[in-house]
Amino acid sequence: MREIVLDTETTGLSFEQGDRIIEVGCVELYNHIPTGKTLQFFCNVQKKISEEASKIHGITNEFLNAHQTFKENANNLINFVKDDTLVIHNASFDMGFINNELKIIGLPRLENKIVDTVALARKKLNTRIANLDYLCRRFKIDLSERKLHGALLDSHLLAEVYLELNGGKQISMELYNTDKITNNKETIETKRRHKFIKIEINEEELLQHRFNLKQIKNPLWKKFTTKNS
Repeated sequence: MREIVLDTETTGLSFEQGDRIIEVGCVELYNHIPTGKTLQFFCNVQKKISEEASKIHGITNEFLNAHQTFKENANNLINFVKDDTLVIHNASFDMGFINNELKIIGLPRLENKIVDTVALARKKLNTRIANLDYLCRRFKIDLSERKLHGALLDSHLLAEVYLELNGGKQISMELYNTDKITNNKETIETKRRHKFIKIEINEEELLQHRFNLKQIKNPLWKKFTTKNS
């Protein structure tokens, strides 16, 4: 199952008032596990970044002058997300901006299935507080690199939160097609963290187990074995 964790940074809070996307970050997942394949691009915009927004992500118009526009990056985004499910924190915000950008350049809106991790976290954790910082702290996810917000960095963090919201490390027991996963350092490290240990039982332990079973009076399982025999 392929999913894309997606995040954006913008010039402000309202595309209806002319704010634009200035960064897009995406992280690919298979069965909720990051494959190491990502997409990131910055967008040169003819819109002044608000002081409040700049304090959050640290991106300036001067920095963006060396980058392409959203229009020049749009096909890369569309080809990366394909028709797969998008995992987004506060999805209405990011999808509103993305579909507005697509509308501006005459391309159809994205109609992918969406998983909003804000709603998912509130449902699973029974909490009203569901910002990314809070969820990372709750799941003991390292926030040391998050001095400022960044679309790709936040997508990586959200991928870890999403894994925890779906059962944590236990879901790594699912079998997945390794042919589809890039054989890179991140994937290898993920597999290494989830190494299984086989426990061997010796003859003495087996005999002790059988002895202990015989000490149980009227064991429940005998009722079933008697009926089936």
